Amino acid sequence: MTPAKKLPALVDGAALRQRLAELGSGPDLRKRVVEILKETIKAARAEAERRLMADGKGTQCAMLLARAQDEIIHALYDYAVRKLYRASNPSEAERLTIVAVGGYGRGTLAPGSDIDLLFLLPYKQTGWSESVIEFILYSLWDTRLKVGHATRSVDDCIRLAQSDSTILTAILEARFICGEPTLFETLTKRFRKEIAAKGAKAFVASKLAERDERHFKAGESRYLVEPDVKNGKGGLRDLHTLFWIAKFLSGANSTKELAEKGVFTKDELALFEKSEDFLWAVRCHLHFVAKRAEDRLSFDRQPDLAERLGYKAHAGLKHVERFMKHYFLVAKDVGDLTRIFSASLEAKEMKATPVFGRMLGRFASRRSGLIEGAPDFRIEANRLTIADEDVLIKTPINIIRLFWLAAEKDLEIHPDALKAVRRNLSRIDKDLRVEPEANALFLRMLTDARDPETALRRMNEAGVLGRFIPEFGRIVAMMQFNMYHHYTVDEHLIRAVGILAAIERGRFSSDHPLSTEIFPTVSSRRALYVAVLLHDIAKGRKESHSIAGERVAKTLCPRLGLSAPETETVAWLIRHHLLMSETAQMRDLNDFKTILDFANVVQSPERLKLLLILTVADIRAVGPTAWNGWKGQLLRTLYFETEPILSGGHTSISRKERVAEAQARFFAHHPGWTVEQKAAYAARHYDAYWLNVDTDKQVAHEQLMARARAEGEPVATEVQTDEFTAITELTIHAPDHPRFLALITGACAAANANIVGAQIFTTADSLALDTILIQRQFANSEDEARRAERVASLVRQVLKGEVRIKDLIAKVQHPEARLQAFTVPPRVIIDNESSNLFTVIEVNGLDRVGILYDLTEALYHLSLNIGSAHITTYGERVIDVFYVTDLTGAKIVSAPRHAEIERRLLAVLAKQKEAAL
Repeated sequence: MTPAKKLPALVDGAALRQRLAELGSGPDLRKRVVEILKETIKAARAEAERRLMADGKGTQCAMLLARAQDEIIHALYDYAVRKLYRASNPSEAERLTIVAVGGYGRGTLAPGSDIDLLFLLPYKQTGWSESVIEFILYSLWDTRLKVGHATRSVDDCIRLAQSDSTILTAILEARFICGEPTLFETLTKRFRKEIAAKGAKAFVASKLAERDERHFKAGESRYLVEPDVKNGKGGLRDLHTLFWIAKFLSGANSTKELAEKGVFTKDELALFEKSEDFLWAVRCHLHFVAKRAEDRLSFDRQPDLAERLGYKAHAGLKHVERFMKHYFLVAKDVGDLTRIFSASLEAKEMKATPVFGRMLGRFASRRSGLIEGAPDFRIEANRLTIADEDVLIKTPINIIRLFWLAAEKDLEIHPDALKAVRRNLSRIDKDLRVEPEANALFLRMLTDARDPETALRRMNEAGVLGRFIPEFGRIVAMMQFNMYHHYTVDEHLIRAVGILAAIERGRFSSDHPLSTEIFPTVSSRRALYVAVLLHDIAKGRKESHSIAGERVAKTLCPRLGLSAPETETVAWLIRHHLLMSETAQMRDLNDFKTILDFANVVQSPERLKLLLILTVADIRAVGPTAWNGWKGQLLRTLYFETEPILSGGHTSISRKERVAEAQARFFAHHPGWTVEQKAAYAARHYDAYWLNVDTDKQVAHEQLMARARAEGEPVATEVQTDEFTAITELTIHAPDHPRFLALITGACAAANANIVGAQIFTTADSLALDTILIQRQFANSEDEARRAERVASLVRQVLKGEVRIKDLIAKVQHPEARLQAFTVPPRVIIDNESSNLFTVIEVNGLDRVGILYDLTEALYHLSLNIGSAHITTYGERVIDVFYVTDLTGAKIVSAPRHAEIERRLLAVLAKQKEAAL
């Protein structure tokens, strides 16, 4: 890191002070001062941005901006005390020191960051100091800078630091800007003597607790695809936390001093400064692009930053994906530094050491010892470690054995052992990769460990997993530039394994009853675990990742020790890992041709079981909002419709029996109904309704329909919010007609409600019962419920003909800015093979508010009847599938008619570009 004093200044302090001194006086004096400051700030930021674009030095940019701000504040102070409020014979009380605190106190500043100031006084405030402080603050505020401030005496600072950790941290980072230097010296001496020397352990604990809380709020994983550069896991604040603690304990004033005082080695210091420089470059660029304080690296910003930082597309990865991969690798390095530092704190007994795992917790008092049968390893401070580094050098298989043993014994791994592993990663070579025992240990860890997710994540973060399985190494820290996946590819795969293990252990029995029930009956358990780990291993290649992944599996699985049949199963699962999800969500499961086509690919009951469980794990591992109950119901329906075909028509539960069971569960909520009432209600809904809607929703639907009859309302609605899935359900009950779906989707579009799914049913008496899933807009459930009711009210007005849908649509707002970062090639596929009764139209395009209305309206004007619609949203990409006939109920077979449909729907998709402009 270049010392601040050697950096070329952005602001000539002497020249600025001279300009202010020449202003004279007058009623518009402060206005003229502010104009000079605005001009100075604008020029300084422009020059800082120019230098950042030229050299890419993030920390230097932040230091230059902080130094520029110092000069501005210093000039204001000099002007105030020498010209405006000059004290001819100042008393002891008329002394003032301006101190930078917070992030500004560290001597680094992002373009849009807050400027935190402490005005330090010897005693209580006087009229003179009040005037000086007000002039400085109002001048800065008038320039639109965000300035936080406190005015305190030295005694106040020490007293408050003893009871408020935020104030304590601010003073810890205090840096002298201008004024009376002796006041600042007094503060720092008293702070070191009265605060730092007495409360070190408590301070460490509070800072680590703050870090954990911050990670929870920002998103626990450091591999979230829209990370918070400042507060996220692996971000700048993690480095700052290390520095705060180190400074508190050792008095170090720079990262260089951390190494001099033994906190970090020379290599670790270099990693600290390299990580910090990259993160500062990203943060400064982000502020420059946004023209304000912005720390979340959102999708719409990522391409701009990738271009600014000089990344180019290469080897199947977009330039933005290469940039984000670098970002996540840096975040991983920050995590490594945190673990190293934590070990140092434990050694100094400034941080509590972890006890044994859940199963061995009762032995926590045993802090060290040997492990029977494993002489190369021992337990130290309740963590697994190695006897010495030679055991890794002479016997490289011990690198794999370390992680297997930690998983087997449910132990944490000592940071010293992890450091030794990193130093010897090169020993994981081609010989070790084909070593049968090493592969056997890895496979046992994957399939038999109590917590395979944690075991794999440890290996991954240590760099071992990518070395041992080079194909996995290619997708480490790889992001997919889309709004669907929440994590990097490697993190997604590791989470999927964790979810698989949780399903096997029954932890998700309420969410996934079928997967939990059939798991013990699968014969290819090992193959399933390997397939889940590898299903996306070929992402980022030019060819389909399913096809390339199948090829990887055929080579890798025998090496891991899988038999030929197991290898074939893994390869098949990877090749078809998207099949069940796509069929369930994008095809009509009540069309028997859909089931037959799916069964022809799957071919065996065992594969059907494996594919169902893999699909559930895959979807859940995408992110917290990817899974919902409807997807589960659709998957179960597809499973139950396919299973009798694959088992030769013999199944424990037939379709007729499943309909009867669903009806029985529903009628259990209505014990007072007569046999006639039950029969009438059962006949009112088709089999598809009973099979695809869960019981709780069926009960809610009946209550909605009964309420509509009682109130004589032709149109009735019900809303339900779900905070966990970030989805709000809107159910509509009204007389059906050809334009029904178009009117509903149009009303949602007019209310800026983004539809992410739909379930559409018609009763035997021609009443529509549609449930629309809309994206949640408010975090607070009460706010979201009010907003959803406004959407429902608009739907009712539209269906009753009280408002014109075209007038409403004309007022639709533009889509969210993040969508503008994406391009989805528009595509229309017209398929007469997937259904015996319907023409299937699949539409792919960029999602936007109103797209579904435009599509359904176009189909209406094309004189097509929609038999069913299947709406699927993958982040920014929407895939809408419509089962249609012409007005006579026949398929559309005419080639000119196909061309007309394609042209009209592509014109609808073309609006995505117009909406983004």
